[in-house]
Amino acid sequence: MEEDFKVIENYLMVRMPEELDHHKSVAIRETADRMILREDVKNIVFDFEDTRFMDSSGIGVIMGRYKTIHCLGGQVFAIHADGQIKRILRMSGLKGIIEVLD
Repeated sequence: MEEDFKVIENYLMVRMPEELDHHKSVAIRETADRMILREDVKNIVFDFEDTRFMDSSGIGVIMGRYKTIHCLGGQVFAIHADGQIKRILRMSGLKGIIEVLD
């Protein structure tokens, strides 16, 4: 799982799994939080290139990290999201607070 997390400058890059459900969300949340505290991270980039499914726990992962990063004065980005993931981000309201890049 740690191989899906990489710090580049002050960005934490998180490669999201193919299916983002409750069990995977817990691991992502714990690892991301640990790396935010341990590294000099001000921004997070969630890479959805491989993701085909995300439930409400995935929305919670993004929202929780947004709250942390926002307090640090940083930003949260989503990249490589397909149409379904973009729709989930829009319907959940996340698209209004994070930057969704193509």
